[in-house]
Amino acid sequence: MNGPDERLRRLLGGDDTAWLLGRARRRMEQGRPLTGTVTLPAATPAQRRAIEALLGRRAGAGASLSVSLEDVDQVLRAGGVAEGGLPEAVVRLGGPVRDLAGETAALTAAWNDAFARLDALVAGRPELTGWRAWLESTGLVRRLAGTATEARPLLGALAAILARLPSPGLPLGRLAAETCGDAHALDEGRPLATLALSAARALGGQPYAGEGGADARRAAWAAVGVHLDDLSSLVLCLGLPGDERTPTGRMLHAARAAGEPCVLTLRQLRRHETPFAADLVRVCENPVVVAAAADELGASCPPLVCGGGRPSAAAWRLLDLLAAGGATFAYHGDFDWGGVAIAAALHERLGFRPWRFDTAAYQAVSSPARLTGRPSPTPWDPDLSAAMAARGVRVEEELVLAELIADLAG
Repeated sequence: MNGPDERLRRLLGGDDTAWLLGRARRRMEQGRPLTGTVTLPAATPAQRRAIEALLGRRAGAGASLSVSLEDVDQVLRAGGVAEGGLPEAVVRLGGPVRDLAGETAALTAAWNDAFARLDALVAGRPELTGWRAWLESTGLVRRLAGTATEARPLLGALAAILARLPSPGLPLGRLAAETCGDAHALDEGRPLATLALSAARALGGQPYAGEGGADARRAAWAAVGVHLDDLSSLVLCLGLPGDERTPTGRMLHAARAAGEPCVLTLRQLRRHETPFAADLVRVCENPVVVAAAADELGASCPPLVCGGGRPSAAAWRLLDLLAAGGATFAYHGDFDWGGVAIAAALHERLGFRPWRFDTAAYQAVSSPARLTGRPSPTPWDPDLSAAMAARGVRVEEELVLAELIADLAG
């Protein structure tokens, strides 16, 4: 019996024409027309004979073999082998053709839907724009989740977490419980913890991938006010008055009398419920300022608190206790966009007067360091952000250390 299917298999379904059928199928999958010429480099004699048998004429000479798809289509139609021509032959010999363009569009739509809640949040948080682009370029979410279906709840939980950050004084387990309904959702090693930690680094002005290890993880969370435990969240201070009535107050009192810096834990500050009485408290970003003040001023140094970058939960607790005691604040930090973001958070929560941290002070310092990153507003001095963007220079606290110590001495 020599029916249409047998004739089609004999002409186009053998091993020696498989390359031609495969080329045609790929074009159909991609939505491309079956027109033009396809070429097989280094064709075998058997492959050349199979094409000659299909077309009914010689297939040229040379090492390569070129075939017109229109000619194949015409032969199949004219011979009654496939009324629909080459497209019909591809389906009859190999089954339905995939719609790759449609599959790609559906997959893209599914991933866009998975990211929708997170993208809506990022649209209102410009400080996360670079991090969001990094997620896309690295494919981190796709590696962690696998499919868009699995990614959707993961990214929804991530958006809920980011809506709470920065959130000074919040334990990590509580953040996980209140946003995900699982106190262990942000435990190290979980996909959500990996994504949330990279976002915390972004908010803290740190590299998104960051360093490994417990200390780096603790520091990244502390930068957005989240602490892993009451003992790992610390704040450095010098010259705070303290008191004689409470354990923490006595520690501060003794350290001030000795002219030595004091490190307090969040546990100590949470157990201390009485406000600390102080007038003006100066706040710096880097520990080097505290070290230099202790060396040069000792017990005569006025109240000084170090945020250590973005304030930890312990730092926020100490500043709140000082504010409750009537203190006002003067702030100095690094003239870079990370330092500006830290200052903006402090200004929003407690307010401060700039301590050599305004436009005039920025313009007065020479620095070879280039300013990188995304500009941020400076609400305590709106002109400062524009001046930094225009000048493009980063000024670290170490460059004005002598002036800061002189202010403290005065």
